[in-house]
Amino acid sequence: MRHSFRIQFILLVLVCACGVYSANVTIQSDPPRNGGFVQTTPEKTVSLTCTVDNSAVAEELQWFRNGREVSLKDGNRLNTSHVCVNPVTREDNGVIFTCQLRSDATVKTSIQLDVQYPPALGDDEEMLVEEKSDTVLSCEVRAYPPVSVVWKKDDKLLDLSSSTYRTSNNGITATLSISNVKRDVHQGVYSCEANSTISGVTKKSISVTVVDRKMKFPLGPTIAGVVVVLLTIVLATISRWERIMKCFKKD
Repeated sequence: MRHSFRIQFILLVLVCACGVYSANVTIQSDPPRNGGFVQTTPEKTVSLTCTVDNSAVAEELQWFRNGREVSLKDGNRLNTSHVCVNPVTREDNGVIFTCQLRSDATVKTSIQLDVQYPPALGDDEEMLVEEKSDTVLSCEVRAYPPVSVVWKKDDKLLDLSSSTYRTSNNGITATLSISNVKRDVHQGVYSCEANSTISGVTKKSISVTVVDRKMKFPLGPTIAGVVVVLLTIVLATISRWERIMKCFKKD
């Protein structure tokens, strides 16, 4: 019996030494993975379990989140290890979790979070804009997958060929800039419409009312004028100081 055990032990050592016996790691997820991705949404929970396969000895595991090591509690390292993302946020989209052997960093596997969420365009607005001024309308369009955006005025697609309109979209904020505002041209209800493949079309309305241009008080020139007057008074007082003092002298 002892002789048979020794033979098995020797064969095991020889197999490991020859490289035929090799450990590897695998990741299982809840919700289930789809290839190298786990698809989820904000406020949900994602659980990841890393397991050592094909190993004759206990192996210590390491987790990394975007290349930074994750701190693991005692008892959550040997052969099987768990990490949990709770709750999932929009910032977790694209995050890569990697599990590897501490003894051999080449033995590893990774999984990426695919967090899908619609845009939060914001509340409807009302704006007062002075005639002949410039203004900017905006809505938040950050989403995954990214959305397409169109602008409308009074429920009609806005004619962007006009030189007074200019649009921009950096994937986070979509803006409509209006220059040289005129009441008969630009007053109305504008809408920012975002088309998402997961949530459909969402809309934010911005009501623009054009008011008469106010005469602005020329603060800068006024202050400069006051300073000049005060300096003139001070200098005149100094130049007449001797005459003023004579009024207080006795004969």
